[in-house]
Amino acid sequence: MTESYDQDATGTAAFAYEMGVLKRLRRSGWWHAGIRDPESVAEHSLRVAQLAALIAAEEGGDPARAAYLGLWHDSQETRIGDIPHSAKPYVTARPNEAITADQVAGLPSRSAQSVIEAVAEYEAQGTIEAICAKDADKLECLIQAVEYGDVGARKIQDWIDSSRAALKTEFAMRVADAALRTSTLAWRE
Repeated sequence: MTESYDQDATGTAAFAYEMGVLKRLRRSGWWHAGIRDPESVAEHSLRVAQLAALIAAEEGGDPARAAYLGLWHDSQETRIGDIPHSAKPYVTARPNEAITADQVAGLPSRSAQSVIEAVAEYEAQGTIEAICAKDADKLECLIQAVEYGDVGARKIQDWIDSSRAALKTEFAMRVADAALRTSTLAWRE
């Protein structure tokens, strides 16, 4: 008996392997601050999704949708890497929507459309969920900077300042301010 070729399943498996690259891809901007082994893009994206859900819940948005947008916000980095802020003036990358369209070309149509729409919504910043997901991205960076500072990194203030300044939602701003005055081990008490 010959196995039949399942194009949808094979395309999904290949996409899963590509997304696995995010577990090995380091957030390269932290190297500028002397962080030798920064978190991976996947680790960053997990906490972005979690924070996006919480921010959306407090801001009247759909937590599940905001989390979904947060999951996909950096998925394009499997193809272009994590380009640090300081490098962006010197390199040209295709828009995230175009990269995503290439990435999902082998997925079943409903799955592909779901990811394409999530990335487009996040990039357009036209919904409360997209705004909450973007705030979660910035808030996660601020929290990560505080954590790195807590273990001895000294050159992290620019990350804290720029992340805090980029926040748009009232709840994300409150969480950022709390994160700056709360111990990173407060959860243990």
